[in-house]
Amino acid sequence: MRKIKLTKQEQWIEDHAEEFVPVKRELYNEIVAAIERKKKEMVLNMRINRDDLEAIKQKARNSGIKYQTFISEILHRVAKA
Repeated sequence: MRKIKLTKQEQWIEDHAEEFVPVKRELYNEIVAAIERKKKEMVLNMRINRDDLEAIKQKARNSGIKYQTFISEILHRVAKA
């Protein structure tokens, strides 16, 4: 039998498989829908003042997230307001 080399992520899933539990179809569909809503399908390129970007990066670091994610979340909040 051939041994398959797993990635770190695949190995983590394999090691923690017993922690996963089955869910009802309705909850599964809700989860799938939530993931679909979060998918990003557009790219935005923009110019920004260097000092503003550094301030944004600092706030993102303080929040413990990547600055692109931080900017995306800000834009999402404004769009939904």
